[in-house]
Amino acid sequence: MAKIVQIRKKDGSIAVFEAQKLEKSLENALISARHKNPKLAKKLAQQVIDTLEKQIPKGVVATVKDVTDVILEVLAKNKLPQAAKAYLEHRKTHKEAVGFRTVYGVRDDLGMSTNAIIVLAKRYLLRNEQNAIIETPSRLFHRVAKAVAAVEATYSKSVKKAEEEFYDVLSNLHFLPNTPTLMNAGTSLGQLSACFVLPIDDDLRSIFHTLENAMMIHQSGGGTGFSFGRLRPKGDRVRSTQGVASGPVSYMTIFDKATDVIKQGGKRRGANMGVMPIDHPDIEEFIAAKRREGMLTNFNISVAVTDKFIDAVAKDQEFELVNPRTKQAVRKVKAKELWAQLVNAAWECGDPGIIFIDEINRKQPTPQVGQIETTNPCGEVPLLPYEPCNLGSINLARMVKNGKLHWDKLKHTVRVGTHFLDNVIDANKWPMPEIEQVAKANRKIGLGVMGWAECLAKCGIRYDSDKALELAEKIAKFIQDESRKKSVELGEERGSFPNLPRSVYAKKYKFLRNATTTSIAPTGTISIIADSTSGIEPFFAVSFVRDVMSGTKLLEANKYFESFARERGFYSKQLMVKIAKQGSVQSVAGIPAEAKKLFVTSFDIKPDWHVKHQAAWQKFSDNAVSKTVNLPNNAKPQDVEAIYKLAHKLKCKGTTVFRSGSKKEQVLYVGKQPQEHVTVEEEFSGGCPGNTCPF
Repeated sequence: MAKIVQIRKKDGSIAVFEAQKLEKSLENALISARHKNPKLAKKLAQQVIDTLEKQIPKGVVATVKDVTDVILEVLAKNKLPQAAKAYLEHRKTHKEAVGFRTVYGVRDDLGMSTNAIIVLAKRYLLRNEQNAIIETPSRLFHRVAKAVAAVEATYSKSVKKAEEEFYDVLSNLHFLPNTPTLMNAGTSLGQLSACFVLPIDDDLRSIFHTLENAMMIHQSGGGTGFSFGRLRPKGDRVRSTQGVASGPVSYMTIFDKATDVIKQGGKRRGANMGVMPIDHPDIEEFIAAKRREGMLTNFNISVAVTDKFIDAVAKDQEFELVNPRTKQAVRKVKAKELWAQLVNAAWECGDPGIIFIDEINRKQPTPQVGQIETTNPCGEVPLLPYEPCNLGSINLARMVKNGKLHWDKLKHTVRVGTHFLDNVIDANKWPMPEIEQVAKANRKIGLGVMGWAECLAKCGIRYDSDKALELAEKIAKFIQDESRKKSVELGEERGSFPNLPRSVYAKKYKFLRNATTTSIAPTGTISIIADSTSGIEPFFAVSFVRDVMSGTKLLEANKYFESFARERGFYSKQLMVKIAKQGSVQSVAGIPAEAKKLFVTSFDIKPDWHVKHQAAWQKFSDNAVSKTVNLPNNAKPQDVEAIYKLAHKLKCKGTTVFRSGSKKEQVLYVGKQPQEHVTVEEEFSGGCPGNTCPF
């Protein structure tokens, strides 16, 4: 009898496929179904193996689920429904007898997805000195809930009640905080914030002091954002040495190399945001900085574009570049030519993005405290110098019941999430006193969402539709209103954020705990834990191949599509393999129109719908919205230009584009040959396919 070479067992281990065990299982099923010829099992087993060898892509390891699917297909083709029922009953009985499964050495006591277990094992679950995992998913969430709830004692509130509420939303995957909170809460490190903005002044000591602080933050699991706009341009005079300045981009390369050396808590790569004002004399060098492959690999970079510049482009005027040291214009450029450089660089390599700095400062809550110059690494939180971002996301995929939003459940989750994130500020062990001071003066939090694509599909709404935008605005407003109400209550109980009198809310609110409460982050690995799509992104693929655990390739399908297909009777493993060749269902035969309508992917929709979704959520987000506009490889620079102009028109606070194939190294690959499949790296959940978002 032929053999499937490898199979991934339930515990995550890879083993040689044993045909004899398959035959015995089928024989038992036939006997239970009282079939007159149980020896038929040998023939059925061979059909299963032949089908698997045809269906499972070359180089992809088969899973227990793959084998089960094919067994059921074969039994159905042979008109043996009672045997199929008996087979499933045997599997269920065995599962109940075994109890909790163990996957990659992790006791799964919450029924997590296999990929979630892989990510938890790699990054989140605590280990002993021998590097053995000593936590289960449940214990992880208990640890986090307990550490964050301990703050209640400060305010003479019930610690136990808060701990129970926090654990409930965490363990049910209704809400998850940013990665450092999951990693570090209840540990000696105790640094819980996702990211920080650090100022860089035009002074060598300031530059390297900031570099030292940044590396401390990276080591604790946080990311950093910088504006390099205060640094004098290349060739400018340095009075102390009578020499000339090397310019901001040269210092960015030093920050980049240092980030390579310092891994974030030893568990993930560092992440930085570098921003340059559009009127800096070195802006052209900055725009071109990442056009060479391998440059600034630990940086996302963005240009801080002003309304004045956008106006100059529209009117085809000249634009002044200003030396930040002297505040004097040093030369003029054609605005349209500078704009074209920006557009072409983004088209070519995905960088730089754009932040609309005037819109950011128009909408920021504490203008009297200071002006914002930059954002966190993924752009969803514009921050003042030394300000941190404390983020968490609601899993909208689990907020739908019977095809409609479960508003009461959403309200409860918003209130608990807001409470949790406010507690994080007090529970945090801050990396430096300047950060703690600013964090507690403004108490900014960012409650966002993930699983938006699944939410729409479960509600029967197509992503690229006006109905989707209407629901986006409705949910965004609901989350903003309810989180603000909870913030008012917390302000009454615990005191308002100290800068309230200097904020835009001074006349509107007597009590308000947080200067901001909402933000839409890209989520990254926490959406893998939640088994949902990233942030507000569409599906990146319906079926695909994932690289896991040192190059092992596994066929994976979106669980909501799989459930949809099974319910409507058109599911098969062969169909999943067909879909995985392109990721999209739109041109695959045998898929009903309703499925094609609901399960659209990033590349199925026109680029302007990405921007429209971002704008819809931005309308009711205190901070900003992280969103990648995915473009096919054949997109033109004019497409990028149109996106940037639409984003400005719709009052987004920034935007990022990524053209498929524009980088040699990316985390989402679309097969070009007939035998190839859409392939993603282990921790990709959607969003920007150019690199892995660490948050």
